[in-house]
Amino acid sequence: MMLLKTSLRSFLAHKGRMVLSLLAVVLSVAFVSGTLVFSNTATATFDRLFASTASDLTVRQAVTGPQHGGGKPATVPVATQAKLAAEPGVKSAVGSVFTESNVLVDPATNKSVSPTGGAPTFVGNWTDSPRKSVDITSGHAPQGADQVVLDADTAKKAGLGLGAKLRVIAATGNHDYTISGIATFRTTNPGAALAFLDTPTAQQDLLGETAFTSVELFGDGSRTNDQLKTAALADLGSGFEAQTSAEQQKESAKGVGSFLGFMKYAMLGFAGVSLLVGGFLIINTFSMLVAQRTREIGLLRAVGGSREQVNRSVLIEALLLGLIGSTLGLAGGLGLAMLLIQLMKAAGMNLDATSLAIDWTVPVASYAVGILITVIAAWIPARRASRISPMAALRDHGTPAEAGANRRRVIIGSLVTALGAAAMAGAAASTQGGTAGLLLGLGVLLSLIGFVVLGPLLATGIVRVLGAALPALFGPAGKLAQRNALRNPRRTGATAAALMIGLALVTGASVVTASMVSSANAKVDSTVGADFGLNSQASNFNSAMVDAVKATKGLTSVTEAKHLPETKFTLPDGKQWESALQAVSGNFGENFAVPTTAGRIEDALRDGGLMVDEDLAKEHNLKIGDSITVDYGNGRTQSLRLGAVAESGNLFGGNPLATIDTVAKVVPAADLPLDQAIYGSAAAGADKATVYNDLKKSMEPYPQVTVVDKAGYKDLVQSQVNQLLYMIYGLLGLAIVVAVLGVVNTLALSVVERTREIGLLRAIGLSRRQLRRMVRLESVVIALFGAVLGTGLGLGWGITAREVLADQGLDILTVPTGTIVSILIGSAVVGLFAALVPAFRAARMNVLAAIATD
Repeated sequence: MMLLKTSLRSFLAHKGRMVLSLLAVVLSVAFVSGTLVFSNTATATFDRLFASTASDLTVRQAVTGPQHGGGKPATVPVATQAKLAAEPGVKSAVGSVFTESNVLVDPATNKSVSPTGGAPTFVGNWTDSPRKSVDITSGHAPQGADQVVLDADTAKKAGLGLGAKLRVIAATGNHDYTISGIATFRTTNPGAALAFLDTPTAQQDLLGETAFTSVELFGDGSRTNDQLKTAALADLGSGFEAQTSAEQQKESAKGVGSFLGFMKYAMLGFAGVSLLVGGFLIINTFSMLVAQRTREIGLLRAVGGSREQVNRSVLIEALLLGLIGSTLGLAGGLGLAMLLIQLMKAAGMNLDATSLAIDWTVPVASYAVGILITVIAAWIPARRASRISPMAALRDHGTPAEAGANRRRVIIGSLVTALGAAAMAGAAASTQGGTAGLLLGLGVLLSLIGFVVLGPLLATGIVRVLGAALPALFGPAGKLAQRNALRNPRRTGATAAALMIGLALVTGASVVTASMVSSANAKVDSTVGADFGLNSQASNFNSAMVDAVKATKGLTSVTEAKHLPETKFTLPDGKQWESALQAVSGNFGENFAVPTTAGRIEDALRDGGLMVDEDLAKEHNLKIGDSITVDYGNGRTQSLRLGAVAESGNLFGGNPLATIDTVAKVVPAADLPLDQAIYGSAAAGADKATVYNDLKKSMEPYPQVTVVDKAGYKDLVQSQVNQLLYMIYGLLGLAIVVAVLGVVNTLALSVVERTREIGLLRAIGLSRRQLRRMVRLESVVIALFGAVLGTGLGLGWGITAREVLADQGLDILTVPTGTIVSILIGSAVVGLFAALVPAFRAARMNVLAAIATD
């Protein structure tokens, strides 16, 4: 009990010094609890949506093998709907028409009103289904071939109302309608755009035939859903598939789960980085508190306190810090979850914020994370505190000798760093992608641990170099700043470690992404011969769009590219392989120069052959002339001769390639997917700029289409890479924020620790301005030390990662010197910012009171 009272008294006495460590715990726990609450709430909301809208049984046309989306979906005859309606136990059978590959356009502005974040645009028929997802809240249901109902969220975002015009760009062509009604979701809008036509119009405009895409059955309660499924499939015979309500909900939840899972793990990544960096902050805080309480701990030992009691007293303080931080973090997590829900609403996904889903896992995970990370981080200082001898109470300074510890640190740190370097060297030399990736991950982990262990020892030399110019530039304040940073290398190393981690990851990611852009640009220059490229962001190219491209004046050598996912290949060794297949026009070689290791792409395409990637050819010992069987699904197979082997890392992602004419020999044109991309060149003698402008004018009715020249293609690659880089920067920005808190905390505790020293300096003539400068310069030196270590470590990681990915197309190493210089300058600014408050507090100390401090 006495130990608990002592720990409580000590904790309350130093609570101000633990505020920033507490903030690190709060941030980490808030990300964990907020992520779990948001994920649970989103999942519960969608579960309610699927449960309230799923039919008892859905019947569709069965598709065997891969489904090549983008064209007309598989359909169910109208007679099937009538047959299912007569089944025993069926209360109603509703014929449904729904297609996903659509774009909604406001004809008045010629702008797309479809979602831009990857959510689908569904267009279908309006039915009186017992479980509709929406209700018409304004206007009326569509009546006739020129009317459409639009969902309320899309209408509001686009500024469209009753009587406004709406264009639907579908796989079958372009169709204009007038909005007759606005429909509001009953539960939540998952982010999609919905438009409804009457059934005959939907069948004609979306399918081109009188049929349905599915039949939704609703039972009368006399049969279970499984019984309805068994009876329906038995009566319909082969060629059909059915899903019960439970199966529909499971499939829908799986799709949503992949999206929510990405967000969940991304947010937990923030929490992980915060925990890692915050751990160093907590270690530093307790190390300094233990050092400041050396006499107090020595006296406790002198009056009979055991090592275990001293150890427990420090850990109890850490436990209190963890409990308070976890509680505040749990509350902060609820606020973060609400913020995420509002962000989702801004993006078009209306989650139910009135009933947050908080189950037992949220508080358990929050307290487990907060308490464990705090206690584990405080264990090292606690262990150090227990070693203070009672005689330390008789000395002014009780810091134990560290010669032995330093020797152990050198041996362990050097060994771990060497093992990390060896692992990264092995990764760079490995020819097996999986092995190289594992070695790279191991090398990154070991080198990071090694640098953390060696940090205090490296501080002595590097800080001396970084601060060498301070005495000459800033006089006594500069000299004192350098010596203060060198005074406690362990503290300097631990403080800089938090910043080092964040900057190492930023630097490594920058090297990889810069190399990615340089390599892609070089491939564009060497491979792409086409002057122009067209990509459709929200859908593929329907026939009207293709005709508009081909009709552009001055454009020649138009190459179409189709994407056939999940195509199966049977190789000569009998093994099967599944991959996407790129089907291109026969003139592909006129617009692209794909480097090959065997054969020529022109010969392969001209002879109706197949091109595969070098990695696949090596793995299965393929050679020119080998016969490969291609399975397109639905019993459509074809034997193709291997005509060319492309170099690894080409622009087509390693997918096999054949001509559209070759594929069309077994796959009817109506079942082929729509064009995914189109390429073309200016005719001889035509002005490229004029053709480029004419091509963009041809695509003006299709706002979802992007037309680029070679420079624009490179910009597109850059923007795609930047999206990845910005995500990484956002993740690591948190690490840097927590690292700044660590520098602030270290300086603040250091000022308290040196109260008497500061008073003596002021007494012998050091001005307040010089004192503030001393603290700021010390902070800058520590920040630069962390930046130098982080930059060096990140360069090693980035260069090795680029070497590992060289076979995947990253064959040009680019070191972003501008980014590295910016990191070093930014680190100095971070140091200055972190020192503002500690420097201000140090300068305000009363000289006599500071000298009298014990």
